[in-house]
Parts: sequence; structure tokens; C-alpha cells
Amino acid sequence: MKVEFNIVGIPGIIRTLNSLPAEIVSKKGGPVKAALAKGARLVRDEAKANLQRSINLRGADSTGTTVRSVIASRGKAPNDGSGERYLVRVKKRTFANAKGFKTNTLMTANLLEYGSGHQAPTPWLRPAVSTKGKEAIDVMVSDLLRRLDVIVRQLAAKNGSAS
Repeated sequence: MKVEFNIVGIPGIIRTLNSLPAEIVSKKGGPVKAALAKGARLVRDEAKANLQRSINLRGADSTGTTVRSVIASRGKAPNDGSGERYLVRVKKRTFANAKGFKTNTLMTANLLEYGSGHQAPTPWLRPAVSTKGKEAIDVMVSDLLRRLDVIVRQLAAKNGSAS
């Protein structure tokens, strides 16, 4: 299950960030990673709420394991090898469902999102991206600007005191 959206202009931002000091751009992700994580958590929280609504809509018994398995995690770098990626995904865990049958969280989440020949879909991830996507981008941009401003002030104070 994969839902992606791209922010236009990212290559230019990445070029600019690469020209900045190591305090801003690091292999650990720096402020970019932290800002992306904040936006991903916003979408994750909405996805969890939607998933719980989808489960409740069906009136099924639930152990809550699938909802708890929805996570925001750092992903591998994009194919071009530069940049950051955060994913909202379902962590695969095997568990006994409310009826005692062995299943896994990924299969359960996929069945709810896309349906099957026996059940209609009740999407929960795509609506979360649609609902919170713009807000997540706004949160990421404002958080990144705030973090960059803090770093710039620290570097200015450090360079100003060294003179």
C-alpha cells in the first residue's frame, strides 16, 4: 500500500541546503528530518483516526493492534540519493484477531483500504493524505523555517563572539 505526494521545488531547496553549513545539513537529517517527521506525524494521527472509524463502521470486534501499528518512519533516500523521506505506513505484526484467528496488521489494513471480492473498501489512508496533506506541508515549512532561524542565530552568535 503506497500513497505518495511530492512537493514541487524540492530539488532547488535541496541544492540550497547542500550549500549551507554542516549544522543545517547532516547525514542524520538535521532540521529537514525533524520538520518532515512533524508533518508525517500529523498525517499519521489522522490515518489512525480514520482507520479506527473504518473498523468501527464495520462493527467488527477489534484488538486495536492494527491501529497501533500505523507509524511514521524515516524511509530510504529518494532514488536520486539525496534528500529525506518520511513514510506513514503500517508496521507488519502477526497477531490473533478478536475471533482468535492468526492474521497480520498489513493484510488487515490493506483489506480495509482497498477491499476484496468479499468486502467493499473503506479507505482510511488516502483520505488522511487528502485531509491533512496541505496542513502537513504548512507545518513542515513553518517548522523548517523556525529551526533554520534558530541555527542561523546560533551561528551568528558563535561567529560574532569569535571576532
